[in-house]
Parts: sequence; C-alpha cells; structure tokens
Amino acid sequence: MNEILTAKNLTKAFGRVQAVADVSFAVRDGELLGVLGPNGAGKTSMFNLLTGIYRPDGGQIVFEGRDITHMAAAKRCNLGLARTFQIPRPFGDMTVYENLLVGITFGGGQREKDCKEEVSQILKITDLWDRRNNFARSLSFLDRKRLELARALATRPKVLLLDEIAGGLTEAEAREVLDVIKTIQTWGVTIIWIEHIMNMMEGADRLLALAQGRTIMCGDPRSVMCSEAVMECYLGAEYDR
Repeated sequence: MNEILTAKNLTKAFGRVQAVADVSFAVRDGELLGVLGPNGAGKTSMFNLLTGIYRPDGGQIVFEGRDITHMAAAKRCNLGLARTFQIPRPFGDMTVYENLLVGITFGGGQREKDCKEEVSQILKITDLWDRRNNFARSLSFLDRKRLELARALATRPKVLLLDEIAGGLTEAEAREVLDVIKTIQTWGVTIIWIEHIMNMMEGADRLLALAQGRTIMCGDPRSVMCSEAVMECYLGAEYDR
C-alpha cells in the first residue's frame, strides 16, 4: 500500500512552548490512522501544520509525492487534503444544502449544476437529507457535527483529517458517527482521526500516540492502547496496573 501523506520531523513552537517536537509518521492510501493523546499533546497543532493553518519551524510535509510544506491552506484543500474542526462553525444563515454547495464548488472545484447527485449522496450518508433545507443555525449539536463532516466530504478529499468529530456526543451518537466514518473509508478516502475516547479507536488500522508534542508510539491499536507509556500519559506514572 502506497504512502499518501508523510510528515518528517515536524516542529512548531509558540514562544517557549514546544507544541510539536520532531514528529514523523506516514499514512498509507486508504488507511484509518487514529491519533491519541491527552490535552496539550500537540494533536490539533499537528493538524494545523498538515493543513497549512500553521507554518512549521522545521520539518517537511509530503502529499502524494509533492512537497506541500509551505503551500497555502486553500491550495492543499484543492489537492485533496481536508479537515473538520472540534467546534463546528457552519454558515448559520445558509441551509444545510447550501453549506455543502460552498464546499463542493470552492473546495472541490465543481460547478453547482454538475454536483447535485454528489451532494445528495453526502447528505444521505451523514443522515442530513431530511434537514437539507433547514438553516444551519437551527441544527442540534449532533447535526452540526454531521454537517461539519459533510462539508469536509464535499471538498472531495483524498485525505480527511477529523479533529474530535465525536467530541461531546453520547456513546450511541458517537457510534453512529463511527459507522459513517467506516463507510467513508470504503470509498477509498484516507482518514486521520484525533479522538480522546480510546475505545472509539479500536476500528483504526493503526494508532499514533502523542504526548507533550512528541511521538510516544505508533502501531497496532491494541498494542498502543495497552502500552504502559501510553497509559502513563493518560493516567499518570502511578496508574493502577
């Protein structure tokens, strides 16, 4: 399986705070890579580097064999690198359908008249079809999360970065979102997923564990979740074995 996205020695500091410290990893085409770590581990900062919101102090980002380290965020999106945010910020005065049209025309580079079927498919897979004509501001928290995912899908991503897409949801709601994510993976989309809820990551192909901006471990999900080093990051050095 080919590597579609590679990070090499990524580094980012804010003053004396080292948010990301020499992080390296590669994601294979079609893979679901989970990213774990306590608050302050550098997970979102790493996403901001990958998507061009932050510029790294050092290191390199390669997407489909192309160096995108200093490429603008909008250009990365056009190439197929999309993300969601922890707090959904849809266009509140637009309908759900219109929100997707913005993503598919500006991010996906499609004309509105050519993408109605694709928008409909995304609305159905994210369970938003019945609310497609509702204003985004009227949606429940769960549906805002669904819309955040749908808007990212509308850009036609090759690699989709999910930043705590299940955060704040009930266990049942989170499982529904997980089912959608696994369906998206069957479409051939590569997924990198940050999540605090460890058991949500059992369906990942591999897990990357971060702490204090550094890589702790990367590998098989069960091995990573059972690792003493990872447990110490979450529970402290004196956790109950």
